[in-house]
Amino acid sequence: MAREDQPDSTLPRRQLGRALREAREGAGFTLEQAAREMEIGKTSVIRVEKGHNDKIKLRDVEGYGRIYGLDERQIEELKSLAQETATKSWWQGLRHLMRSGVSTYLGLESGASQLTFFQPMIVPGLFQLADYARAIERPFLSGDTAEDVERRVEVRLRRAAILTRQHNPIVAEFILHECVLHTVVGSRAVMAAQLRHIADMSTRPNISVRILPFAAGFPGNMAPVLPYIILDFPPDSRSFGTEPPVVYTEHTLGAMFLEDPADVKQCREIHDDIRRATLDEQASRDLLRQVARRYDP
Repeated sequence: MAREDQPDSTLPRRQLGRALREAREGAGFTLEQAAREMEIGKTSVIRVEKGHNDKIKLRDVEGYGRIYGLDERQIEELKSLAQETATKSWWQGLRHLMRSGVSTYLGLESGASQLTFFQPMIVPGLFQLADYARAIERPFLSGDTAEDVERRVEVRLRRAAILTRQHNPIVAEFILHECVLHTVVGSRAVMAAQLRHIADMSTRPNISVRILPFAAGFPGNMAPVLPYIILDFPPDSRSFGTEPPVVYTEHTLGAMFLEDPADVKQCREIHDDIRRATLDEQASRDLLRQVARRYDP
């Protein structure tokens, strides 16, 4: 199912919501029956199961567990997860400066174990240097100030820590269309520095960068393809298991999350077709540095 402009969600909220939904369905309860037993509205149950509530009370989690017939261990696991949902993330104070869907994406990105990117036009945010990000960012809300733009640039830069942190850096594969290398953002000097940065980052063991060259045309069933990110999540030690993967894509009017297994599978197949047409990692790195030299004065 695709969801556009959904309310903010984070990985713990999604896990809690999924666990409660599976418990409800396992107990044979409809949404209406669960709402009646909890003495709340059906919409409230739906919001919890979709991970849209900023906070859920522990006594409510215990109440759900009791009516669904969960044992004490399962209830305690859910209560522990509910406590995680209340933790504030560093970007939440900046949500009013973000496009719809971005805050939700950041919440999922921060909990992912692997990211798989395809970007046909611009450098992915996790790679952007300050000058490149500043050239991309511009006022898009009435009342935006230069300070607001700078704060959004800071968000882009701070996100990149997931690639370089010492403990458990995220595994990421980036496929960039060659168009990204030749679309001048900011200035030629900005582009030279930016492409060298991507080439340097691609030497890290947790990062793969491949270029889809112009000569490859439209491999497989690629055309037309929006930029996308496939997010995979780590196995969970609790009894409700691993969070299913999600595909995130942005466009001019907003963002979209694809969660249906068939949609995710199709996106992986498209990505495999594109990857087969890319340059290998060393050739991609060489091309990045070659084009960077062309931008030098």
